[in-house]
This record gives sequence, C-alpha cells and structure tokens, in this order.
Amino acid sequence: MKKIYTTTLRLNLEDENDRRAYERLKSAGKSVSKTVVSAVNGYFERQEKLLRDPYLETREKEDAFLKSIVETVERALRFAPVGTISPSRYVPEIAQSAEDDENISAALDFASSF
Repeated sequence: MKKIYTTTLRLNLEDENDRRAYERLKSAGKSVSKTVVSAVNGYFERQEKLLRDPYLETREKEDAFLKSIVETVERALRFAPVGTISPSRYVPEIAQSAEDDENISAALDFASSF
C-alpha cells in the first residue's frame, strides 16, 4: 500500500519570488511534486553541509572565482600568436634552500598545533 502525503502550495503571483517559483514550476520538465521534492531535499542538504563546514560557501566562491580566472587565461592563450608566450619567461625558477625547508617545516608544525 502506498503512503502518500498531500499538501497545498500557495503562491501569491503578485509577489516576485512566488511568481518566479511559479514560472519555474510551470516550465519544469518533470512533475511539480518531483521538482518540489528535489528542491526541498537540496535546500536542507545544503544547510546541513553549511552547519558542518561554515567555510564551505566561501571556499566555493573562491573556487568559482579561480576557475573563471583560469578559463579566461586559457582563452587568451588560445588566441595568442605562437611563440610569443613562453612560460619560462614569466615563471621564475625558485631555488629552495635548507633555510626555506626549515621555515616551511616550522610553519607546518605551528599550523598543525591548532
């Protein structure tokens, strides 16, 4: 025997948010019920993730920003004349000394002490 819960969704089409929701539900390729179930589950799963990891949203924004930078640079490099851009001209070689290794180790030890 199926267990079905029925509820009513009231949307005020004079309210901008409600109207946009109505338009999206009307144009959804699947049933309204499946769309609402997906949206409700997605919303609460997102809230649970944010409670467990308060910096998640910030990291996602940073990742999206970095991705857009990388894509922009890749597009620019695709149209650059061949031979005009040499990575070795722009990326200096970094010599790492024993002192640098010690400083890095000390920084990592300090960071892991929290």
